[in-house]
Parts: sequence; structure tokens; C-alpha cells
Amino acid sequence: MARQVPGHEQPVGSTRTLESTSDGAVVKRSVLAGGLRVITEHVPASRSVTVGLWVGVGSRDEPSSVEGAAHYLEHLLFKGTTNRDATQIAEEIDAVGGEFNAFTAKEHTCYYAQVLDEDLPLAMDLVTDVVFEALCTDKDVETERSVVLEEISMRDDDPEDLLHETFVGAILGNHALGRPVLGSEKSIVEMSASALRGFYRRRYTLPRMVLAVAGNIEHGQVLRLVRKALRNRLTGTATPVPPRGGRARIAMAPKLALHTDDTEQAHVMLGLRSLSRHDDRRFAQSVLNAALGGGMSSRLFQEVREKRGLAYQVYSSVASYADAGHMAVYAGCQPEKLGEVAGVIREVLELVGKDGLSEAEVARAKGQLRGGLVLGLEDTSSRMSRIGKNELNYGRYLGVDDTVARIDAVTTEEVCALARTLLARPGGVSAAAVVGPYAHADDLPDDLHEVIAS
Repeated sequence: MARQVPGHEQPVGSTRTLESTSDGAVVKRSVLAGGLRVITEHVPASRSVTVGLWVGVGSRDEPSSVEGAAHYLEHLLFKGTTNRDATQIAEEIDAVGGEFNAFTAKEHTCYYAQVLDEDLPLAMDLVTDVVFEALCTDKDVETERSVVLEEISMRDDDPEDLLHETFVGAILGNHALGRPVLGSEKSIVEMSASALRGFYRRRYTLPRMVLAVAGNIEHGQVLRLVRKALRNRLTGTATPVPPRGGRARIAMAPKLALHTDDTEQAHVMLGLRSLSRHDDRRFAQSVLNAALGGGMSSRLFQEVREKRGLAYQVYSSVASYADAGHMAVYAGCQPEKLGEVAGVIREVLELVGKDGLSEAEVARAKGQLRGGLVLGLEDTSSRMSRIGKNELNYGRYLGVDDTVARIDAVTTEEVCALARTLLARPGGVSAAAVVGPYAHADDLPDDLHEVIAS
């Protein structure tokens, strides 16, 4: 297969076919004047289409003075544009039975609309109108301030969500990746309309954006609609911004964080630093994570729930950013069992770090990943997300068959070697977080302190 030119290196004004499969699916990428990348996947059997505009701006891009600005702005852009007010936006998408929404993450924001294929022009018009023509009035900033504060309160009322934020802050410390995407009550209360508008103008630029469209569409049709929607914006010689990279500088001091909450259960998350998304071992890491805590046959589920009945829910997860990453284990249990749960998790991580995994465990994990990948692409929204995120994060397209091949190529030896590397610390844990009915960290069981101190 010929070398694929990364999106940020593809000449402005050109179009490349990235994949053409036997079932008629075609993936193409164009780079337009101004630095906007347009990537499409033609899915002939589909009757729907999803349009997504990805902006390479997330919570890590916020100055400390405006924590939560990226998410606040996501809300604000739906409040009205030069062409529509908020009511008109809602009425137009509802009139065709579509969905129009957005989400903000650590490193990107995405605005997307899913509609019937015949309503592609409307979806394109709505998405581009909201992203490029938002008014961001002082009045709307005040209205959405209350909404964002309510969202923060909702997160704080969900122990698992609150635990995740507490853990990420513990393991990533003062780095921008460690800050909550929603910001804090203080930062949102103090956020000014002018600061939000400035963030919008400076960050929402074409070279940072990827327009991804998947469904029963043709690439040329999408390009015509984009050019019509953006008109005079597609000018100049700017080229796309390359994918993020580098290596984050994060202090390595072990940390145990507690958030006191009057809950019936104790919620605990134990974790360690892991790989960035650019690490060639990321597929082996996915297999390791699936085998550790990705399903009912995983080591953690079997040891913590099935054999000992210590928790109803236990799983592991991986987060990979451009220059950092972390792996975590979650469990919810009765407060009196917290120490024992932490001890068992520690034992599992130590044992896998020392002895690795069996061929059968690795085979099951790979099968789980393959099935999850393919089944997750049954709708155009998932396909749009996949091509858009890949373009933004890597600048390259990796097809489903190629991804499955990369998973299949992972060997048991590679997984075991990575386990030794990541779980080299005794207990394999560098940070932990707890949400539960404990007034002080000293009230937590000794076993949990030992997991961090070892």
C-alpha cells in the first residue's frame, strides 16, 4: 500500500482517496484554502448522514484564568447566530427528526448533526452556522452560566463522575490535562463574556478544524455544500495544524486524593501513568487493558467480583492523550470492604506485571476489541467520529481492516513486556482517588495507603 500523506502535509486544493473497499465504501480527504480539512466516508447502504466539525481545542488549551472556557463556549454557540436564534436552531433540526449536539474533551471539541441523507444540506448549514456565526452576546453568556453551574452540580452528585475528575487531578497534578473539562464553580462564576469571545476568536480557526461526514453521501457533494456555507472564509495560504505531540512534563509524586461525600458505597480508582496515543505500543496497551478489566472474563472482574464478591462493578480503562496517558481501575464497594478491594486490585496488578497474561487471556482480549470495534461502527455517527478523530489526532486514516490487523498482530510477548514496564512499581499504582463517607484521608484503610506508599 502506498504511503499515505498526512492531512497537514497534503497540498491545499487537493483531494486524496484514502480507502476504497469492495462493499462500495470510499474514504476521501480534501484540504481547502484556509487550512480546513474535509474527510468523508461514503456508506452506500445507509439512509442517514452525520456531519461533524472537529475543533482541535479542548480544556488543556485554556489559560488558568479561564478554566472551563472550551466547554462554556460549546454551550454558548447554540444560543444564537447571525442567521438563527436558539429556538430556530432547535425547530429546524426537530422538523427533520435529526439530532444536533456537541461535546468538549481535553484536546478537542466536536459539533455534530445526524439526519436523513436527504437532509444533508440542512445539517451542513446548521453545523457551520453555529460554529462560525455564533453571536456570544452578554445576555447569552449569563443565561448559560447558570446552565454550566448546574452541570457541575450534576457531576458532583454522581460519585463515579466526581471520582474520575478527582483521580485525573491526582495523577496529572497541576498539568492542564489534570483540570476538569467543566472548570470549577469559581472559574465559571468569574468568566467574562469578553474572555469567552476572545477565546472563540483566537482558537476557532480553520487550520485547527476537521469537517468529517459519513453516510450516504458523495465527497463532491459535501465539498459543494462546504464552499457554499463558508463562502469567503475559504481563502489564504494557511495549512492545517499538525497533530499534537511531544512529551508532557508531569511530576511523578505518588498521591492519594479523597473527596468526602455521604454515599452508601465507597468509590475507588487506582491508576498509573501509561502511553500517549502516538506510542507504537498502543495496540498492545488496548489488549492489556481489555484483559485486565475490560469484560466479565477479565482478571479484575473474576478476582474482585466473581471469586470474592467484593464489588458489583469493577473495570479498567485507558486514557491516551497526545503527550501523556493513564490507566485506571475502578471499583465500587461497601466502605468496610475498601481496604480489601484495594489489596486485591494491587495483587492482580502485581501478578500481571510479574508473570504477564496467558495466551488464552490475550486471545479473548483481542476478540473483544475486534468485536467492539466493528459493532461500534453500525451507525454513521460512529463512523464520522472515527474518521474525524483520527484525522485530528494522527493526520492519517487507518481503516477498520487495518486496525483489526494491528490488533491481531499483537503478541502475548508484547503484552507481557508492556505489563512489566507499566506495572513495574510494586502494586503498579502511582495515584488513587476515593469518593465516600470518610472525613479525612487518615480514615481510609491502611491497605489503601500501602498501595500508594509501596
